[in-house]
Amino acid sequence: MKILQTPVRFYPFTGGVENYVYYLSKELVKLGHQVKVVCAQETGETREETIDGVKVSRVPFTGKVANTNLTWTMPLKLVQEDFDIMHTHLPTPWNADWSMIISRLKNKPLVLSYYNDIIGSGLSNYVARFYNSTGLKLLLKAADRIIIIQENYRHFSPHLADFQDKIVVVPCGVDTDKFRPAPCSMEENSPEGNTLFFLSVLDEFHHYKGLDYLLEALQIVKKKIPPIKLIVGGKGNLINYYQEQVNSMGLENNVEFHGFIPDEKLPDYYNQCDVFVLPSISSAQEGFGIVALEALACAKPVISTKIVGIAQDLEETGSGIIVTPKDSQSLADAIINVLNSENSCKMGLSGRKLVEDKYTWKKVARLTNDIYQELV
Repeated sequence: MKILQTPVRFYPFTGGVENYVYYLSKELVKLGHQVKVVCAQETGETREETIDGVKVSRVPFTGKVANTNLTWTMPLKLVQEDFDIMHTHLPTPWNADWSMIISRLKNKPLVLSYYNDIIGSGLSNYVARFYNSTGLKLLLKAADRIIIIQENYRHFSPHLADFQDKIVVVPCGVDTDKFRPAPCSMEENSPEGNTLFFLSVLDEFHHYKGLDYLLEALQIVKKKIPPIKLIVGGKGNLINYYQEQVNSMGLENNVEFHGFIPDEKLPDYYNQCDVFVLPSISSAQEGFGIVALEALACAKPVISTKIVGIAQDLEETGSGIIVTPKDSQSLADAIINVLNSENSCKMGLSGRKLVEDKYTWKKVARLTNDIYQELV
């Protein structure tokens, strides 16, 4: 089968959607499919190449609106492609809308992965509301199948209410070979211990990851567990804002900003922490939380909120603690409980077993392949 994927960006550009498409495409190739990705070309990326068996074609862009690359030649490129099925991705609508149009022109099935709603702040909010009332409705109506990555999102998103018959739940996956426990423990790597890790893009589009509340919680934790260290991974235009916030809260000796972390170094960061924290605050924006899976795969306890896709599994398997969003005190209590617990190692091992049983990319690819086969 010839599968055409149309994310806005692709590996080596990293992000939640980009990682999803990359790992899914690799596994689909292993299943015998021909997979091609058409996306925007970021600075320094090769225009045409093959990555892990996946053909990649990148087109230039003239600018970005709300984190979406504007690729004016995208429709012409898609018209020229030969494919049996097209798989596109939201919440970046430009590629998704053109994919809808071209798939209809060619009378080919369209699969839409719907990670989260499109919302914004200020002027971007008005743009998002206009799109949601116009283009999004057309896209959802045209899609033959809509993939969501957590069951609860059927109810979180008001835009999906009229399309329940098209929805299929396919979770995220994690590379359990790449993300795995290191042979040495955190205590051997650092004399301090009590290290928290937070990972996200630090811009206005990812403000929903809840770093503000984690910093408030850290103020509480440091009074009861000295020393305590928070490693913040990621870059973005809000990094100065967060640095100023750290200084104003008296946390300059407790927080380290490590900037962009290369993909090959991520397992080391997970393995060199005691707890991974993902305190997401928006059910409309948080799709699943792949970073939580990566931490679990490295056998690390995870503290997160009930809106994250893996929340129920975390509680049922005892792999971490789930708290209410925007509750800094509860978040602090959870951090203290895990760091003081004699069962934190057991929690980590439970998390590793969870991802091996349920969240490998091989399982995700097989579920997706079943959807393709049904439509084609």
